[in-house]
Amino acid sequence: MQRLRMGLVGAGPWASTVHAAAIAAHPVAELAGVWARRSEAAAAVADGTGARVHATFDELVADVDAVAFAVPPAVQGELAPRAVAAGRHVVLEKPLAADLAAAEGLERAVADAGVVSTVVLTLRYDAAVRAWIAALPTGPAGPDTVGVGRWFSGALLGGPFAASAWRVTHGALLDVGPHVIDLLDLALGRVQGVDWAHRYDDGLWAFGLAHQGGARSSVSMSLRVATDPTEFEVAMFGGAGRYLLTSRPEDATVPYSTLLDEFVADVAAGRTDGPCSAARGLHLQRITEQVSALAG
Repeated sequence: MQRLRMGLVGAGPWASTVHAAAIAAHPVAELAGVWARRSEAAAAVADGTGARVHATFDELVADVDAVAFAVPPAVQGELAPRAVAAGRHVVLEKPLAADLAAAEGLERAVADAGVVSTVVLTLRYDAAVRAWIAALPTGPAGPDTVGVGRWFSGALLGGPFAASAWRVTHGALLDVGPHVIDLLDLALGRVQGVDWAHRYDDGLWAFGLAHQGGARSSVSMSLRVATDPTEFEVAMFGGAGRYLLTSRPEDATVPYSTLLDEFVADVAAGRTDGPCSAARGLHLQRITEQVSALAG
């Protein structure tokens, strides 16, 4: 298979430790270029990978087959449509954009251009999570089944992500919320709406989801809890059975490498309707927007 030349946009810790590391090590994808608004930061990410540091975003886009984004939602919402309009396939972070209108615009641009898109829902590409998903019953669960999602960590109390402005502003909802909602949506049935939502001053988010078929789930999450390791759980109980997931990947580059395997294969096959495409990202963002609106 011909190597897929990929450009990376962004130079933060996630760009360096996950995106760049996994792309540079991939047997078929190639890290061909890096661009960031601070050229010295881009050079640090590219160091040792053989990737070229590009002077402008448009120069990067012109030099590659696909673009991976590791930037805040507002920046991705601004730049990704330009890459898509140029016919480039895209690896997108979640949320897709800073607001729902921009996310809808990005998803529409992807669909109109007919390019391959993948949202970095890393849990979907983890072997243990995939085994849990494979064991789930088919079809939406009924009203006799409930779901639970929990994610508690101290990620915003210190460390590389504590200075991330969009994470500090929105807390767990936009960072880890899409992962939890995605898995509950898969397990119980497509989320149809948000029943209730609260955001507390200590960074705790709590909300309830209504699923197709009548099942209900509740979610609680915070990135400001002094706990190590991270407390994580997604589960469903009731008439549909008991399915408990407490495992999540320790090293994000491993599932990201699987993501790249499937992204490269989708590009080769021209498959634009993958399970984690921009359309999936938009569905999840519509839910987080409803949660945020109800929480006030």
